[in-house]
Amino acid sequence: MSSSTTSPTPSTGQWPPRRPSKRTKLRNGTFIIPATGERVRRNFTLRAYLPSAAFGARDGQSDDLDDASTLVDSSRGSRLYATKQKIVATLLSLRAWLNSPVGRGVLKCTLAYTLASLATFLSPIADFLGKLDGKHVVATITVYFHPARTAGSMIEAVLIAIVAVAYAEVVSILSMCTSVVVGGSWELLGLAHTLVLVVFIGGGFGFIGWVKQRMNNPLVNVGSTLASLAIIGVVTKETAVLTGVFSNQKIVQILKMLIMGITTTTAVNLLVCRVSAVSLLRQSMTKASISLGDMLAMITKGFLSGSEDDLLDAEFAVASGQYAAVYPTLTKNLREAKFERYFLGYEKLYKLDRAVVKSMETLAQSIGALRSAANTQLALLKEVAEPSSAAASIMSGIMSPGGGGILASPVSPTLQRSLSGTVKANRERFLVLSAIDEASEESNEDAIARSTERRLSGGPSAHLPAFRHPSEIFELFIALLGPSMKSLAYTLSEVLRDPPFGTAPDYEIKINEHFRHSLTDALGLFNGARANALQELYKHLEFGRAKSERIQADFEEVAAACGHFSFSLQAFGEEMQKYLDVLDDLRHADEFRSRSWHWLRWWRPLDHPSRKSPALPYESSHSSERESLIKPIKKGAIPRGIPDAMLRRRDTYAWQDAPESSKIVARVSQKILSLLRKLARDEIRFGLKVGIGAALWAMFAFLPQTRDTYQHWRGEWGLLSFMIVCSMTVGASNTTGWARFMGTIIGAGASYFNWTITQGNAIGLLFLGWLVAFWSFWMIVAQGKAPLGRITLLAYNVSTLYAYSLSQKVDDDDDDEGGSNPIIGEIVRHRFFAVTAGILWGLFVCRLIWPISARRKFKEGLSMLYLQMGLIWKRGPLAILLRSDCSRSYLKTGEQAALMKYANRLDALRASAANEFELRGPFPSERSAKLMKCTHRLLDAFHAMSLVTQRKGHLTEGERALLLFTADERAQLCDRICHVFQVLASSLMLEYPLTDAIPSVTSTRDRLLGKIFLFRKEHALTEHDKNRLPPSIDEDEDEAAWSLGTLSSVTIEEKDYALLYAYALVTGQVAQELEAVAKQVEELFGKLDEERAVLLQ
Repeated sequence: MSSSTTSPTPSTGQWPPRRPSKRTKLRNGTFIIPATGERVRRNFTLRAYLPSAAFGARDGQSDDLDDASTLVDSSRGSRLYATKQKIVATLLSLRAWLNSPVGRGVLKCTLAYTLASLATFLSPIADFLGKLDGKHVVATITVYFHPARTAGSMIEAVLIAIVAVAYAEVVSILSMCTSVVVGGSWELLGLAHTLVLVVFIGGGFGFIGWVKQRMNNPLVNVGSTLASLAIIGVVTKETAVLTGVFSNQKIVQILKMLIMGITTTTAVNLLVCRVSAVSLLRQSMTKASISLGDMLAMITKGFLSGSEDDLLDAEFAVASGQYAAVYPTLTKNLREAKFERYFLGYEKLYKLDRAVVKSMETLAQSIGALRSAANTQLALLKEVAEPSSAAASIMSGIMSPGGGGILASPVSPTLQRSLSGTVKANRERFLVLSAIDEASEESNEDAIARSTERRLSGGPSAHLPAFRHPSEIFELFIALLGPSMKSLAYTLSEVLRDPPFGTAPDYEIKINEHFRHSLTDALGLFNGARANALQELYKHLEFGRAKSERIQADFEEVAAACGHFSFSLQAFGEEMQKYLDVLDDLRHADEFRSRSWHWLRWWRPLDHPSRKSPALPYESSHSSERESLIKPIKKGAIPRGIPDAMLRRRDTYAWQDAPESSKIVARVSQKILSLLRKLARDEIRFGLKVGIGAALWAMFAFLPQTRDTYQHWRGEWGLLSFMIVCSMTVGASNTTGWARFMGTIIGAGASYFNWTITQGNAIGLLFLGWLVAFWSFWMIVAQGKAPLGRITLLAYNVSTLYAYSLSQKVDDDDDDEGGSNPIIGEIVRHRFFAVTAGILWGLFVCRLIWPISARRKFKEGLSMLYLQMGLIWKRGPLAILLRSDCSRSYLKTGEQAALMKYANRLDALRASAANEFELRGPFPSERSAKLMKCTHRLLDAFHAMSLVTQRKGHLTEGERALLLFTADERAQLCDRICHVFQVLASSLMLEYPLTDAIPSVTSTRDRLLGKIFLFRKEHALTEHDKNRLPPSIDEDEDEAAWSLGTLSSVTIEEKDYALLYAYALVTGQVAQELEAVAKQVEELFGKLDEERAVLLQ
């Protein structure tokens, strides 16, 4: 399309004359180069960063792979030559991978496993561990506590292992003492076995299950497996406990093996290619920062162009996906860095690291709010009036005082929105907004500037007419603020894309000293241009006062969308200032670091001066705000469904409704019910069923009739499999059980093959075991399939290493497996059937004894989230502003982060639920994913609304009058949104279909807009009445006491309407997402109408 750079004249043949398109050429604006602080005025483009350069996707493999590709491409000779070159390319690729962090991690794990297996193959070490079998446990420990982790994670693993070993030793010793005292001294062997089964196996393993669920930490899960392995080896396998004789041989041997295995994996972790969690944390911070910068640039570019292509582009999906992928790594590295910092005495540095991560989380939330604001504009641009409304708009234009009875002439084809004044025949003209094109010549820029200046002269003498279509408001706004907005986005994105830390391996803090000053200047330029742009925008809206209220409202809604996005961008810039401040504090603390170990003073309270750290930047010290902090969601928390407060009310309302009943009976009943409710908690039930299942399985080791069978088929490995398979949800148990089954087959097959090939030769087994370990650790570290890799090596250890131990004539009742001449086939068969039986028993217990379904948890969790969001919105975002005089927000401090964490937990549950089988059919994973996408967009809208309210330092007289006048409609709108949230939550919880009479949020929102129109109309009629003095507004006066005549006499400016219209815009987004959620719920559970019979079946 052609662009006009001069003012139209009557000679064009159009009347009113056509306004110049401000979106065809975006004039160059003054922007600031962040690295130097220099102000420049030239062309620039908002582009995404190159992912390969930003993220180092190939991890140092580029040179070798390029050489390999050159060799392959250059092969034009014979087939033999081409095959040779492909082999060379494969070897070069393998060498490059082995030199990568993942490859080095696999090699470290393989080295640790090989060293640990020497405890079985090397005679001096084997003799040190004693004559009993089971020396393969040393190698097994290096599998579970593998060294391919950071130093911080290794510290945590060692601490967990120490606790697990201590717990296992205590349980083993106490069980043996009980057996000796009760069974030996008192000669009550049956009672002794019962006590060991109930207390030390049922209770001991039940406590392990409770801790496993309560902590919900992968390393804790590994520690629970280690403790289970140690307890099983003493309590159920050895004859000392069974016969009531005290023997410390197995206890001492297990203690030696545990210490040896932990020492081996720790030494390899710290001495061979040590990886620092602090370095990985800073690397992930850099990745997250670059992703945020890319998203900011593309969102701003999409808003300026008026097209959602930038937001739907693959580059934006890549940037968003990269941040979504790096965020879990960011939080994981932060946790592991905490152990490194605390161990070395750098507590303050960790607190500042955490502050940087929290600041980046806030920036990500602001990015979501910015995208929500951009989506608002795109929704307005895509909205097309129905034929009836178009006709009504024509009639409104004819009958309006300023319409003159003449239809507006066709406008620029760059427009895409027609809210009220576009007929159906002209809709094709508004399908595409032109993309922004920077003015390349100064002459063009001057021409556009002169044209804009003539258009913005702002007075009765202006030659150009007032706005005829709402889309023209976007054109004017972009012409006014587009260059400044683009300049600020450029400065912000470049600051984010510049790595705040250096290169590997140290990642030293490198913050450009000009960033802070550059950002302050950029925000200053933007704020000044923004204020002038909005002032000019609302000044031109005054010219259209003669139009109908409907058209004027459309204009103001579009103007509010422009102001809303500019507010959101300004808020992001202010959060960036805080982010730079925290980075600067981290750099200063890192340069002048000092050591302290205040965390060791555990006996002192957390608020003691010696344990309190200095306040972080921008932390609030006001007690009133501290009281409003939301209790954060625990890392291991799984959505529990109905909260305790609702359960207590449900359990007590019947007694409260019967005052004539016995008080004693009521009190005793409530106590019993309260106890049962506590026992019914998920973690308690999980621990109970783990203890019951373990006791029932171990029972066969104590019964004389089944003891020989238990020992022959190595039932202890089935019990260990049961402990590993038992997971919190049925879906997780299914996943673990299948991985363990496949791993057992692979490990048993590899054991049989290796033993047959080597005939028990130690050197051959050592080499072939290295190959098996390499493949298993490749699955664990590189492929992320930890259960499969661990179980493969565990099955290999209990077969191959155990068989070699038997060949060395250890003290064991192993005649059924060949003794000193082990029969590998029998060994493998016994282990396979024992492990398979343990898997089936674990699945049976998890499925039939108090099953905890991930499907049900997801359903209940999502219902409670919707219910909570409805209650939060019911507070009234603007009502709180009015009541607190802009001192409070409807979202309390920390509440947004808590909601986001809860939603992330639901995403994890959704993935687990996909592995659950039910007769009703597979889990609707695709529908659930769409529900979660809508939920995340709703949370973005909630944060956008909080930004709208937080930007208000105070309310003007006009804003206060508008809020008071629309109080009833806003209250009804908040109640309606809360009602819809509750309806959706109930439908999800009960799995009931929705009716076709769900209350509409849009109609209530329209009533709010109508009330604003009414206020505008009545105020316009009375604003020239000089006989009445405008009364002052008393904050404490009841809202209902305000009459229409009183409010309409208050002085109102056009910008006073922006707050309410921004509220209406965000509310419209919430309504749109609620409709999308309702549609997904209808597709899941169906829809009820008046023809459906629910009683007469």
